[in-house]
Amino acid sequence: MIYRTLGSTGEKVSAIGVGGWHLGLKHVDELHYALNLPTSVVITGMDSMEILEQAFSAVESFHPLSKDEVDALLAKTREAAATGRFEPFKTSSIFDGTAENPQWLGEEPPDLRALMPA
Repeated sequence: MIYRTLGSTGEKVSAIGVGGWHLGLKHVDELHYALNLPTSVVITGMDSMEILEQAFSAVESFHPLSKDEVDALLAKTREAAATGRFEPFKTSSIFDGTAENPQWLGEEPPDLRALMPA
């Protein structure tokens, strides 16, 4: 995915806090999958020493996944991914600070508002 010195990042790789465990996934499985993708860097949140240690463990135990391993992970997540059920940060405004604080956006400039139909 690296093209002309541009790279890509993988973020929000874990659904564990919102329901990934319902799918039979472990955090290390999610990290291994993300590390297997053609990204330049994988960014994962770390809110405790335990989570940091899990990330170190995932990196230390990582090996490129076989097609069968990838297929098995995707099969576990296929139905949930189709509906976004465990991704409320993408499918709802629950995690959207701007939706809760529209004043952050401020007023649109008059010339920009003039472009929009009434």
